[in-house]
Amino acid sequence: MNQSLDGYVDHMAFAPSPTLFRHFIEEAQGQAGSVYGRHMYEVMRYWTTIILNGCRGTRLRAAWRNQPKWVVSRSVEVGRAPNARLVEDILRARSAG
Repeated sequence: MNQSLDGYVDHMAFAPSPTLFRHFIEEAQGQAGSVYGRHMYEVMRYWTTIILNGCRGTRLRAAWRNQPKWVVSRSVEVGRAPNARLVEDILRARSAG
């Protein structure tokens, strides 16, 4: 659902209507997972740290945190981000096993 072919995302200018935001959340809840490049993962990682109290972002935060995330990057660290794994680590583990 998030796509940036050139690595540019103006996430500060994005202000969806309540209907579009609700649709985005429902789509995220229904996905088996998401594949991210470094830049989009860093933009979306915001949802791992933000603390929300009843605003409309609360549902998106829950959907994003619960969803498996596969990150394709050699320079980003997923750390303790919920349900996030580097594709490189997955491939290395499978080839070693």
